[in-house]
Amino acid sequence: MSRKSIPVVLSEAEVVRLGQWIRAGSTPQAVALRARIILATVAGQTDQQISAGLQVQRRTAALWRRRVREQGIGCVWEIASGRGRKASYGAGRVAEMVAATLQTKPAGSTHWSTRTLAETQGVSKNTIHRLWQDHQLKPHLTKSFKLSRDPRFLEKLTDVVGVYLTPPQNAVVLCVDEKSQIQALDRTQPGLPLKPGRCGTFTHDYERHGTTTLFAALHVLEGRVIGQCYPRHRHQEFLKFLRRLDEEFPGKVTLHLILDNYGTHGHERVRRWLAKHPRFVLHFIPTSSSWLNLIERWFAELSQKAVRRGVFHSVEDLQQAICEFTAAWNANPSPFVWTASVEKILEKIVRCQHRLEQIQPSCTKPRGKTK
Repeated sequence: MSRKSIPVVLSEAEVVRLGQWIRAGSTPQAVALRARIILATVAGQTDQQISAGLQVQRRTAALWRRRVREQGIGCVWEIASGRGRKASYGAGRVAEMVAATLQTKPAGSTHWSTRTLAETQGVSKNTIHRLWQDHQLKPHLTKSFKLSRDPRFLEKLTDVVGVYLTPPQNAVVLCVDEKSQIQALDRTQPGLPLKPGRCGTFTHDYERHGTTTLFAALHVLEGRVIGQCYPRHRHQEFLKFLRRLDEEFPGKVTLHLILDNYGTHGHERVRRWLAKHPRFVLHFIPTSSSWLNLIERWFAELSQKAVRRGVFHSVEDLQQAICEFTAAWNANPSPFVWTASVEKILEKIVRCQHRLEQIQPSCTKPRGKTK
């Protein structure tokens, strides 16, 4: 006499969810099998029929029938303690491999790869790969940074961030800088266009046809950019660009310019011109802090979308591409909104200084004059 199978009733949403788990490529096979057993029970099959259809023990079908009735479909993801593959290496061995990753380097190289460390440790590269994943170690990645040594860092930081967060009333805030030595590069062979299944291509070698320097000012409130290309990067060109800004914003409205500490910005002739035009108010960012100037964010857009992949047969072609990108940007400008406060910036800097002092105390001390 066969045992009577207890029926299982699920909602339509639960049945759909079980089907999704079965079809998902990331679902473990054990979980997918349990989901199939549950769907078979919902369809009215007996434990004997499920056993024959899915090639499992009858008591396995009865077990998951009972668990789902008591705990719901989420129980299929639970793994009982003591199940699964046992760890091949103990905690001590794992700690040794982590320490080797963090505290040593391979001979003649700057960092480990999974293969080089695996060979040294006598394990497989997959073991090292899983170990790095579990401990969030990424020896192949680095991030660049630079701490400013400007003695007036806090003063300049407060001034510039204050202009961003609380713009002066009845005034215009402009982020001004120069992108110098933009190269007009011409590829030696025509590249292949983009097509389905293949990205666009261009040759790795190139011919240089000269350079240009872009002077640009970002209108912080509107996102509009005023740009002008010049062949050189001197105080004479900077004065020409200041006159261009003077014409661009007629009247007596005050212009607050956020600048870096490049020598042309403080040239004697520039200072004399500014003395005759008091509506220009300059705010200098700290040294080694170009991230404080929002025009740098726009320069990144220009490089990525107009220059880096471009093919230019002459400097004039390069300048034309820059003008076209600027015009397209100004047709629908997108302002860059500054949100970081002085306190948040200082917190990050203090953390970075603390870490550097732990590694090498002398690395945060001044080393001569700051340019």
